[in-house]
Amino acid sequence: MKLYDETQLTLHNEPAARVQTPEISVFLPVFNEEPNLRPLHKKLTQALVQLGRSAEIIYVDDGSSDRSLDILREIAANDPHVKVIALRRNYGQTPAMAAGIHAARGKVLIPMDADLQNDPADIGRLLDKLDEGYDVVSGWRKNRQDKLITRKIPSMIANRMISWIGGVPLHDYGCSLKAYRRESLADVQLYGEMHRFIPIYASWSGARVTEIPVEHHARTMGKSKYGLSRTIKVIFDLMTIKFMASYQTKPLYMFGFAGLTTFAISLLCAAFAFLMKFANWPHHADFIQTPLPVLTMVLLVLGVQFFFMGLLAEMLVRTYHESQSKPIYAVREKIGFEK
Repeated sequence: MKLYDETQLTLHNEPAARVQTPEISVFLPVFNEEPNLRPLHKKLTQALVQLGRSAEIIYVDDGSSDRSLDILREIAANDPHVKVIALRRNYGQTPAMAAGIHAARGKVLIPMDADLQNDPADIGRLLDKLDEGYDVVSGWRKNRQDKLITRKIPSMIANRMISWIGGVPLHDYGCSLKAYRRESLADVQLYGEMHRFIPIYASWSGARVTEIPVEHHARTMGKSKYGLSRTIKVIFDLMTIKFMASYQTKPLYMFGFAGLTTFAISLLCAAFAFLMKFANWPHHADFIQTPLPVLTMVLLVLGVQFFFMGLLAEMLVRTYHESQSKPIYAVREKIGFEK
């Protein structure tokens, strides 16, 4: 049974096989969204039809345990513009988004959630803003329809911290609905839970980043996959972001500064120990009567370790920048891709 009338909903006036490079690639991570997928695809297709641009839709099933993958297979069978990537297990949102980015062929890449809380009608507004000369347009859920204590307040705090540390002032890093020019993501490699920081990575590469308010609907079907536990992950990710922002290409600066600091404290401890033994200031004490000599040696060794850690980090940084071909996900099957 068709999900919609194909005579009314056609993303492009040519067969999908002829469109080698679509203008738009929309990709959606999916995890246990069985009741949302059919209405979502209908709304998404209608929004893309109204744009009048060639488009492809990529669903990334992130190891769903319900019938999400079966429904995606059905959707792909009825719509030649749809592609489905099924991951072998549940890897998380960042690897699922990375899979979508790697598979997308469009000139503009648009990620969004599959829970019907993002409105596909906002895609046109994102593209209009992109046409003003920006490279990244981020959605801002200004009237967010989520719980205040568990979702909105932690998100507000996290967004301010991310903006301060990352140097890109956005109100809503957690909003999945964004628009990227393909070239702005050319050097972006995603790890851990880093998908929310893509605008920062793009900005570091010289991309022009802005944001616009977008609609946000309350979840009506399915269950939210997010909770307060993600706040802890955000804190750890922020530590990584701060390190990468300041010392990504020169980690020896940080480790070297730490090494010099411990060396300086070590010398002060040694000087104070000698003053106590030989100058009786502020009072006499042999080396075995004070912990200062032991502290001197510990800090001296720690300073040497910091310097060597910095050198090792320099080598790792060069490896990081020169070889990043190992994927962070494994694909079980691909549907609708050219063989």
